[in-house]
Amino acid sequence: MWTLLILVSIAAVSAEPRAFHGEKVFRVFPQDSKDIEVIRSLAENAKLDFWTPASVDLVEPGKRVDFRAESHVAFDVQALLEQSEIPFEIMIDDLQDALEKQRDSNIRAVHSYEKYNDLDTINAWSANIAAQNPGLLSRSQIGSSYEGRPIYLLKVGKSGANKKAVFIDCGFHAREWVSPAFCQWFVKEAINSYGSDAQFTSLLNNLDFYVLPVLNVDGYSYTWTTNRMWRKTRSANINSSCVGTDPNRNFNAGWCTAGASAKPCDETYCGTAPESEKETKALANFIRANLSSIKAYLTIHSYSQMLLFPYSYTYSLAKDHTELNNVAQGAVSALTALYKTKYTYGAGGATIYLAAGGSDDWAYDAGVKFSYTFELRDTGRYGFALPESQIKATCEETLLAVNYIANYVQNNA
Repeated sequence: MWTLLILVSIAAVSAEPRAFHGEKVFRVFPQDSKDIEVIRSLAENAKLDFWTPASVDLVEPGKRVDFRAESHVAFDVQALLEQSEIPFEIMIDDLQDALEKQRDSNIRAVHSYEKYNDLDTINAWSANIAAQNPGLLSRSQIGSSYEGRPIYLLKVGKSGANKKAVFIDCGFHAREWVSPAFCQWFVKEAINSYGSDAQFTSLLNNLDFYVLPVLNVDGYSYTWTTNRMWRKTRSANINSSCVGTDPNRNFNAGWCTAGASAKPCDETYCGTAPESEKETKALANFIRANLSSIKAYLTIHSYSQMLLFPYSYTYSLAKDHTELNNVAQGAVSALTALYKTKYTYGAGGATIYLAAGGSDDWAYDAGVKFSYTFELRDTGRYGFALPESQIKATCEETLLAVNYIANYVQNNA
């Protein structure tokens, strides 16, 4: 009897999502190689979670570093930074508090475009909106995840022959919640604007939009039930107790070189081979099968307020660099015009950091010329804990940039 009670209580405890009380997010400004060594030592001994860049290997002098420290080491980390005289600030003093404030209400059963929605809510929404708008929208399943969840794709546009297409995906990295929020917002705006907004009507008459609301369905679900800061997929790794692969290091674009890790416990683990993950394989297979029509590939991430294009796995310029840069400049101008949000743009490797195995580089090398990565709000005040109050403005401004690129593709691709 006692054994049963103990087991029940253990199960009840383990079912509770991980809490982040007393965990801090630091922003550090390493000045030289000595500072880098201190950060590397901290990363190893204090098991830091790097928010930007995505791993300690990418830390460079003169570039800011954001990382999360767990509560039992947070004050030691702070003391060591002070002792080493490395400039820093505390962006988030208590992550649990920030996460509780991120959502206006934890009790929610209905879908909302201005709230974060869990995976079941998003899947029900995509089924409903497709059923209600058969002339503009259809839903299909392009694959299943490691844990067996369906990966749904929405096709938005007026039916027509030989249409060019734009592919948009969200939810690569599980903890980047504002990303799936944008894909839902885009679909809503497309449906609501058709027939009333001349530009959007023209886009939907002339282009198809493939919108994948959540690619990393297992990871996203896990951030709701178990660990809000989870990034990777949820696949098992042979000979390791560490779970998951970074889906945005799992493509055949300089695979597992700079900015990717061969260690399964690392956040930037590249997997056992390109497309080793069921999720990335499903995405790549769909794009390969539709290469003749897909002219643009837009992948939505957070955070940093950047619009990036190939290459990220090398400092070499893409052959279309000038045109990609010009389009990015126009898109950023359109975005900034609404709320004066400042975005940086440029080739990924030079603008943010080298990162091999990314989907944008892979799509570009596969033949999708207009291949872009969006890093949405913010620049680190909230990071992955962006409040729901910012969803609407983030999506409104991002939509302007996406529509700018789509309009360019409609006329030039």
